Amino acid sequence: MKRKTIFALTASFVLAACSQNPFTGKKTLALVPNSQILPMAFQQYDQFLTENKVITNTADANMVKNVGRKIATAAERWLNANGYAGYLKDYKWEYNLVQDDAVNAWCMPGGKIVVYTGILPVTKSETGLAVVMGHEVAHALANHGQQRMSAGQLQQIGAVAGNVALSDNAEAQQIFNTAYGVGSQVGVMLPFSRSHETEADKIGLTLMAIAGYNPDEAPELWKRMKAKSGGQAPPEMLSTHPSSDTRIKNLTAWAGDAKAEAKKFGVTKFK
Repeated sequence: MKRKTIFALTASFVLAACSQNPFTGKKTLALVPNSQILPMAFQQYDQFLTENKVITNTADANMVKNVGRKIATAAERWLNANGYAGYLKDYKWEYNLVQDDAVNAWCMPGGKIVVYTGILPVTKSETGLAVVMGHEVAHALANHGQQRMSAGQLQQIGAVAGNVALSDNAEAQQIFNTAYGVGSQVGVMLPFSRSHETEADKIGLTLMAIAGYNPDEAPELWKRMKAKSGGQAPPEMLSTHPSSDTRIKNLTAWAGDAKAEAKKFGVTKFK
């Protein structure tokens, strides 16, 4: 009875803390509200900028801001057209280029974006950069940060519930803790993260197309990313990201749909 009660309460708690993703239509975890997440994200972003060299008033820095604004505008157009006017009201978009050799870019919840200078030789062009920034903006729009924080809380809840349920059997409790530590990470948390990356790839492809950038460039970017990595990526099963080959295949297949979606907004020619 104790076990059933614990897991029933946990399930009820999770079901009550779900929200709908406007881009996928899926119910997603929202145990931590954006009213808590966004102020923390904005503060951390500002702190990051003070601790790193932000590049300003250069052609590359201006390109980052220009592409970011176009992608954000595309997102707002899509949301308004699909019945989600006001979805971005708490977002405070910011796009900065930071001096760092890492081949990376990221976006905090609420639209705070950083592009590292190290990724520009791989993106090569404004369109290549739009692939990256569309992907990062998509993470913010789909509340992936919120979902990952919520999943982390749920993982902790699961560990506590399992230990309470097995409190009368020390041996079984030890086995549970060993299995849960590995099983929940490899079996749940990593695939959960890969699914976010795949969602962001697809959403980002649509956003860049609506912004006027050619989605056919997306798989080409990932071919360059694959070459840059030199085959050193971990096995897909043990990675938080899909393999480059998986991304290239998906993005190639989705490019036509992204163009069709852009056409609904009068966009038929692409950079």
